[in-house]
Amino acid sequence: MTTCLTSAPLSPSRRDAAATPIRRIRGGAATLTTFAVLLGTSTPAAAVDGCQVLLCLAAPSWRSIPQCVPTITQLLRDLARGKTFPNCAMVGSDNTASHAWASAPGFCPPQYTRLPAGSKGPRYYCDYAGAVSVTVNGTPFARTWWSMDGSTVTEFSPAAKAQLGSWDTRFDDDYAAWLANQPPPAGTAN
Repeated sequence: MTTCLTSAPLSPSRRDAAATPIRRIRGGAATLTTFAVLLGTSTPAAAVDGCQVLLCLAAPSWRSIPQCVPTITQLLRDLARGKTFPNCAMVGSDNTASHAWASAPGFCPPQYTRLPAGSKGPRYYCDYAGAVSVTVNGTPFARTWWSMDGSTVTEFSPAAKAQLGSWDTRFDDDYAAWLANQPPPAGTAN
């Protein structure tokens, strides 16, 4: 058995009463839309402080300093999105930091340079996307290699190691492991 529902036309007063919730919804939607637009056009967060970046990247391990973690994480996110490296006006000419994109086999440490398995011809790639080099008192201090996923490894110069006393040795450890796995030079006996 089927039932057919019909309704009589609403009187003008009943039509207005029935439409009131719809008007409220439409009004609320307009308010929400306006709010969403304002959120989308709100002032962006302040750019990464270049001076703090310089200090954090010169540290023995930026990940162990709670104040450095959000700064360097944002720096890496910005670099991955193609933004420029931040400046620090207070550093002077002897203390600098600069960014360069990695390229293999050119600008990439040998322990992080790869040749994909099964590739035809030398198509090397680098495990890292770029590096931030820090100079302190006119001397190379550290180079932090970074990847798009946010991982980093820092190469400390001999001058930095002498000043720091202790540092994150992962870069050196990775290099030693890579060196130990290299075949002996041609013409040498085992």
